[in-house]
Amino acid sequence: MKVNAEKIDKHKVVLEMEIPQPEVSKALDKAYHKLANQVNIPGFRKGKVPRSILEKRIGKEALLDEAFEIVAPRFYAQALQEQGIEPVGRPQIDVVTLQEDQPLVFKATVIAKPEVVLGEYKGLKVEQPAAEVSEEQISNHLESLRSRHARMVVAEGAELQNGDFAIIDFEGFVDGAPFNGGAGKAYPLEIGSGSFIPGFEEQLIGAKAGEERDVNVSFPEDYHVAELAGKPALFKVTVQDVKRKELPELDDEFVKDVSEFENIEELKADIKNKLEKAAQEKAESDFKNAAVKQAVEAVTVDIPDIMVEDRIDHMIEDLNVNLQNRGMQLDKYLEYVKMDMDTLRQNYRESAAINVKTDLMLEAIAKEEKLDVTAEDMQVEVALLAETYQAKAADVAKIIREQGRMDALAGSIVRKKAANIIIDSAVKA
Repeated sequence: MKVNAEKIDKHKVVLEMEIPQPEVSKALDKAYHKLANQVNIPGFRKGKVPRSILEKRIGKEALLDEAFEIVAPRFYAQALQEQGIEPVGRPQIDVVTLQEDQPLVFKATVIAKPEVVLGEYKGLKVEQPAAEVSEEQISNHLESLRSRHARMVVAEGAELQNGDFAIIDFEGFVDGAPFNGGAGKAYPLEIGSGSFIPGFEEQLIGAKAGEERDVNVSFPEDYHVAELAGKPALFKVTVQDVKRKELPELDDEFVKDVSEFENIEELKADIKNKLEKAAQEKAESDFKNAAVKQAVEAVTVDIPDIMVEDRIDHMIEDLNVNLQNRGMQLDKYLEYVKMDMDTLRQNYRESAAINVKTDLMLEAIAKEEKLDVTAEDMQVEVALLAETYQAKAADVAKIIREQGRMDALAGSIVRKKAANIIIDSAVKA
């Protein structure tokens, strides 16, 4: 095979390959046998139709195209290996000559994975975040516990204020007429929650039980009901009751009711221990992330746009899957957050570029350190995945094989090993 490589720009390379005619003949024979077993021709059993008749039935071009699909991938892969090119994405293929009695000539335009120049990645001095727990954090945790066990009680004679619950009857009118979904009875509205139309809750502040109020608001321009969007509305509101949270006393009896501890001191000690553990875990995680980030910042690499775009595609697909698991569609989510797809992609672009640069760096470190992935490494990773998804390791391994993701899994493992070289050698400053 003859190969000519022409660099078009800093990332794009055109490979022109010439495949000897005997290889074309072999591929045509394979193509003939494959298609002969697929095509039904009256008077012939499958696989027994003469080649001349098959060509008349399906056309010579179809046979040549099938032969190309058989022979081209093998020689394309060989050309990449010879030229030391690792492609990003699928190549653009252009056939120059495809004839039965001539060498096959075709071009493959590829985006080559960029060269990575590593900076310092061992022995980095990284600041260790403090893992401290303050008395204020413990107090806040206790207050949160009290709030979760609070009772809602009627506040006799009280005026509504932020944080109160107004039990209201209401009916809304647009252009003097009531509208669907605009009325409710004994509705518990938390003042300050922002759950109603902007301006609604604020106009109830100061009201008492039994009081009637007219609330004038305008629906937002992007309101989900089109016929109401942007329109002014009047709500007739009657406040039935004003309710407030009544927090339990923070004493030993409360502690016994809500925990396995006997007194406040035991509960506080447990809270402190859990907060300190969480703080330590966060500090360690922050240290690891900071070490890898410092190594990434020392890397020099020119990333092709296609790699960033592909990573954005994956990030959006992950978002879509997460939304579907929660019963929501991506288009509805974008409506809810008032965003279009172009804006979403732009919001992801910076983090996608950093993720790509990080992966390229870790792959370069893996080559520099001659890291490899053993069968045992694969088994451990599959076991961890099985534990995460509460499945059998054999079932997880089968799915990964069937989906053709074994190489991706191995890549993930070797990148983790490379990251551990950075982290394990980092010095806490």
